[in-house]
Amino acid sequence: MLFRSTASPRLFDGAGRKWQAVVAKIVSLHERGQPVLVGVRSVESSETLAALLAARSLPFELLNAVRHAEEARIIARAGEPGRITIATNMAGRGTDIRLGEGVPAMGGLHVIIAETNESGRIDRQLAGRCGRQGDPGSVSVFVSAEDGLIKRFLSRPSRAAVAAGARLRLPLRSVWVRALIRLAQRRAEADAFSRRRGVLKSDDWLDNALPFEPASRA
Repeated sequence: MLFRSTASPRLFDGAGRKWQAVVAKIVSLHERGQPVLVGVRSVESSETLAALLAARSLPFELLNAVRHAEEARIIARAGEPGRITIATNMAGRGTDIRLGEGVPAMGGLHVIIAETNESGRIDRQLAGRCGRQGDPGSVSVFVSAEDGLIKRFLSRPSRAAVAAGARLRLPLRSVWVRALIRLAQRRAEADAFSRRRGVLKSDDWLDNALPFEPASRA
């Protein structure tokens, strides 16, 4: 995969500052005609970003659970010049994004990970939407101390460190921010595994507790 990570994760102490920075990045890309695909985790986040872009009179395509039927069409056109696409991170899997005329010379499709996921695999899949089959592309990541992943799976001191790191230009900040994100994702993945295992155990218990055998087929 031949994409360039444009920077280490950009860190913010609050969600509002982060979304404003995401919008500024989109504006910069749009002004030069480079297409951008923004990955978010929820319908709520997609609509928050859509409202901010609409306030700047920027054209965009919004793909979330509300517009599921249009998923393939919207994703397929995400590589056209000047195209701005907001999508939940798993949207459009299996749909190729073809770069429009002149887009490779601009640097290809730029993917913005606006919210890191509970699974690092999903972040990698989203980043992989650009730079496919030898196409150029780039990725940027935005992280806030108020993001769901950070709030749910990091301790209070770790969250405080994230917020402080956003306010101060600390040495090696990008290194420990990446480490904290990986830590939060490992905890999230372990929690998801534990919940899945609990469901399986519950199913097994119900199967064994049923006071009857299923009727045999004739």
